[in-house]
Amino acid sequence: MMNLFLDFKIGPYNASFWVVVSWIIVVVFTIIIHNLIQRYVRKHLNITNLRIKGTKITTLRILNQLLYVFSFIVAFQAFRLENDAISLSEFLSYDIIAANPDNEGSFSLSFIDVLAVIIIFTISRFLINIFRIYIVQRFKDNPDFDEGTKFVYVQLAKYIIYTFAVVFSLQALGFNLSVLLAGSAALLVGFGFGVQDMFRDMMAGILLLFEGTIKVGDIIRVNNPNSSEPMVARVLKINVRTTKIESRDGNTLIIPNSMLTQNEVENWSFGSDLTRFHINVGVAYGSDTELVRELLKRAALAHPEVKKTKPILVRMIDFGDNALEMQLSFWADQTWQVELHKSEIRFEIDRLFRQHNINIPFPQRTLHIPKEIKTARSKEE
Repeated sequence: MMNLFLDFKIGPYNASFWVVVSWIIVVVFTIIIHNLIQRYVRKHLNITNLRIKGTKITTLRILNQLLYVFSFIVAFQAFRLENDAISLSEFLSYDIIAANPDNEGSFSLSFIDVLAVIIIFTISRFLINIFRIYIVQRFKDNPDFDEGTKFVYVQLAKYIIYTFAVVFSLQALGFNLSVLLAGSAALLVGFGFGVQDMFRDMMAGILLLFEGTIKVGDIIRVNNPNSSEPMVARVLKINVRTTKIESRDGNTLIIPNSMLTQNEVENWSFGSDLTRFHINVGVAYGSDTELVRELLKRAALAHPEVKKTKPILVRMIDFGDNALEMQLSFWADQTWQVELHKSEIRFEIDRLFRQHNINIPFPQRTLHIPKEIKTARSKEE
């Protein structure tokens, strides 16, 4: 029973307990070398001119892929402990799933088929990593190039390369793509009616990646999918079908891409960062309006984020039911914290108003009771 556990076959080769031990040693050494490569490359890149965000990660991925290939070769050589002669071609040609001899078109799967798929996707990842380094190096001196633009190029390269990888993998496994597509044409038509929304979102994702009007890292103002109120959010990631955004509350939302292409979206990061903001406040009737104007300007100028080179305006926008409605207009950068800045200005307005006895009235209602009703109540009492 012990011999059955220790001696077994993998493909055409005999394996034993010591072969397994050798594989464990290879795995341990691979992990150790992997950690050493990470530590060395990070230290080396910090003292060279390759201080570009993302280059470290890409370089590590390439080195790790080469390390895994080398480890596979060493692990395969462990078969020599139980086999006098080993042949990689003989091992790879061994059928994991044997074809049915009675059926000419039956499916078979060998180690070389599995290895071919692994190699195809490994090369695909290698090409993507090389492309990522090339893009960063090519456009690093371009002032219009940012993280969002790099993401678009790399994401498009991923879609194209992985599409070809899937096609080549199916061909490597022996699938006839023309027969497969022809046989599934009717099914695809019916399936298409059921995934119209998904297809629309995918097309919207491609438009977002190509147009670049909304990119990763942008601050946008969009309708909240859970309510009709608009919300300000930061774009974290744009996928083919969905976009991941982060609200000011720290909540991560996943919204369909069509929501960004078919609805009105205000991109705060697109174009000029300088925007005019407004704060409305009501003051009691009879207040010194010139003093109110001066205090509102003083509150805006006291905030460091308000642009002092731009005009600060105070307007009386209406005679309200309970107050004189004033509006403070100022210029500031369209930033993630703009609502916090407006809140700080409101605090300063409240402090200045209390200091100069300017009242902010609250709604009041006066109830007039007719004389007849008063007389009737008096008689009842």
